[in-house]
Formats: sequence, C-alpha cells, structure tokens
Amino acid sequence: MFSAMKPMCALLLGTSLTLAAVAAPLGSAAFASEVKVVVNSVAITNDDIAKRVNFLRLQHQKGDLSTMAREQLIDETLKRQEISRLRMSVSTEDVDASFARFATSNKMTVPQLTEILSKAGVTADHFKSYIAVSMSWPRVVNARYGSSGKMSNDELIARLENKEKPVTTEYVLKQMIFVIPAAKKGAITGKRQAEAEASRAKFPGCEQAKAFAATMHDVSVRDLGRVLAPELPEDWKPLIEKATGNTTATHVTDRGVEYVAICSQRQVNDDVAAEAVFRAEDLGKGDQKVNANDKKYVDELRSKAQILNR
Repeated sequence: MFSAMKPMCALLLGTSLTLAAVAAPLGSAAFASEVKVVVNSVAITNDDIAKRVNFLRLQHQKGDLSTMAREQLIDETLKRQEISRLRMSVSTEDVDASFARFATSNKMTVPQLTEILSKAGVTADHFKSYIAVSMSWPRVVNARYGSSGKMSNDELIARLENKEKPVTTEYVLKQMIFVIPAAKKGAITGKRQAEAEASRAKFPGCEQAKAFAATMHDVSVRDLGRVLAPELPEDWKPLIEKATGNTTATHVTDRGVEYVAICSQRQVNDDVAAEAVFRAEDLGKGDQKVNANDKKYVDELRSKAQILNR
C-alpha cells in the first residue's frame, strides 16, 4: 500500500542493529575457509559462521554466539533449499530494494551501509542472503499452513465473547510523492525535500490533491483509501499519529520524498476494526501461530535432512 516498507530491522529482523562506524571487523576472516557443517550436501564454512557471529553482535545478542550462528545457518540452509524446491523465492531486485530501504531508514546510502557491514565483518552479501530467506520463507509457511492474515468468523466471535468491540481510528489517506529518479538520488534529495515541505503549507485538501500536484514538477498522488490505525506501516505510523495538521512530516523513501495527506479520521468499532486490533495484538506478541508453524516446518525439514557437523 505504501511505497516504503517499514524499516527492515522491524519488518525482517525483529531486532535492531547498531550501525555506527566500526573501526575493524569484530571477527577475523584472515584464515583459510574450512567446512564446519554440511546440510544436504551444502557446506557451511567457518567464514560463514564468523560472519553470522558478527551479525549477532550487531544485534546485541548474548550467549554462545558461535553455536547460535551455526544453528541459524543450518535452519536458513534448510529454508533456502525448500524455497528453491517450491520456487517461491523473492527476486534479487526485491532483496536489493529492501537493502536500499534499510540504508535509507538508517540515514545512509547503499555504499555507506555496504562499507559498514564489511568493516563489521558481516558483508553486504551475507546480509542480503539473510534478507532473501527472511522475505521468502513466510510465503512457504503460508502456502503450507495457510495465511494467518485473515481471522475466521469463529475466531472473531470467540475473541469478542463477553467483550465490547475494540475502538480504533480509521484514516482516509492520500500519498504525495515528489519523485527522485534513481540516477539523481543524493544529488537532488535536499532540493526535493525542501519542495515537499513547502508544499505542505499550501496543501489545499484531498479533493484538490491531484490538481495541486499538477502545478509542480514530477509530483504524483496515490489514493490510499481507508486504513485502520493497526494496519499503518511502522515507518509511517508515528508520522500520521503525530501530524498536527492535514499532512504528515516528509519522509525519504526509495522513490523520492513523500508525505501523507490525512483526508479524514474517525473512531470505529465494527467487525473489520475489531479484527485489525486483534491481529495487531497477536503480532505484538510475536504471532504465536505463525511462529509455531515456522518451527514445526523447520523441525520437519531437520528430521529429514542429512546434517553433518565437523
């Protein structure tokens, strides 16, 4: 719905990374690559494990990081094999776009993020491999067990039993996009951001949004329609909730500089709103049903796999 996905640290990782400049790699890769695990004929080397250990350190993980890294890589190898078997992988373009969005959300360029990951002993390729599995695997789980994105009538009735329907905010939104061509990213971002900010003060309202956009250079309008508060993407949610007028602050995305116009908002408590609230509550708890299916699937793959530790 929105052009910018929520920051990858929330969408893909469920964690946050410390991406301050790192003076030197956290682990040394200056040793000969040695196979440590073989998963269905696919080798995992000490270099792979070292990169994952460094990645876990960036996530502030504690404990036996070497064992944790090894187990994560075994699981990811099994997932990657299953994704390939079912031909359900996201594209290279999708992964590159997510990598770029992650850089933008951390106020960096792609080369800057690549350099930092390299200095941290992780590398961009290792991170992108992680992203690819993180994006593709939910498709496989949903294909196997069914999507948990829709609550059945029975589930909704059970959740509402002896309770009042929860109240949430329904927004009607339009998205103003000050387009920045890929070849000019960085060079004109500041200029476009200034133009977007200036236009907010003159925004005439949603009914005149398209005519207003036509008076400016390379500005498009997207009608986002009705969006319930629990369904707002994480990167836009605070901007919409903190908006003091009929537009949000500007936000730099992979397509340009954007802001959202709030056409209207009201409190609702119908079945659709109740389901959205309950789904948000479930996701806040880690969506136990999805996690259970994920674990069940991986455990099954492990039980059938040939895993040789060396």
